[in-house]
Amino acid sequence: MSEPIIELRDIEKHFGPVIALAGVSLSVHPGECHCLLGDNGAGKSTFIKVMSGVHQPSKGEIRFEGAPVRFADPRVAIAAGISTVYQDLAMIPLMSVSRNFFMGNEPQKRVLGIPFFDHDYANRVTMEEMARLGIRLRGPDQAVGTLSGGERQTVAIARAAYFGARVLILDEPTSALGVRQTSNVLATIDAVRKRGVAVVFITHNVRHAHAVGDRFTVLNRGRTLGTASRGEISPEELQDMMAGGEELAELEGSLGGTV
Repeated sequence: MSEPIIELRDIEKHFGPVIALAGVSLSVHPGECHCLLGDNGAGKSTFIKVMSGVHQPSKGEIRFEGAPVRFADPRVAIAAGISTVYQDLAMIPLMSVSRNFFMGNEPQKRVLGIPFFDHDYANRVTMEEMARLGIRLRGPDQAVGTLSGGERQTVAIARAAYFGARVLILDEPTSALGVRQTSNVLATIDAVRKRGVAVVFITHNVRHAHAVGDRFTVLNRGRTLGTASRGEISPEELQDMMAGGEELAELEGSLGGTV
């Protein structure tokens, strides 16, 4: 396997007396989907905010392409090729798919020296990029608000990949989706990974993680419980790690097997 494109070593994050992360480590390679699993409050959101430059680590080291780095803010991380797709997707429902796709990176054409948004170019590229990921939209002019939750996720993922994401962080992209929509999003993640993008897939759903993941890291109360590769751990074992299998076993024993 190639060298990691990004690696976080022994990351700690303190908010005053509260320790949100207590020595978390994770690496991700180009073309790999590394799943970060954990229940609510495990520290997943804080960790990805450290990775994307929103928070500065209290302790620990971040290495990008083998060299130590410090992402002073999200813009620095984005410039390096680290893109995060949050659950709210940062989209405007009343705007078209193509306008959302190019939001912040609007292509322009000039008419009599006056710059205008280049609708033809934006529409063509949007449809081409969505088709490359296996997604067929009705048209680039339809409002994002008319899309399903899964379709909006695929637009956000395609947008990040098109604008040069080398590390794509996905924050619970399947948490509120139905079965068919989830399948489409997972297929999109797989397609992006096969294009050489390093994917960090944050989820609390073991089945979704096991469908596309190459490696799995489990967080619990701000600590890393372990990292395993596909084939080394079953979905049931991952679920036990997330749920605190040893604690449940001890409780079950103390209650005479009634848990």
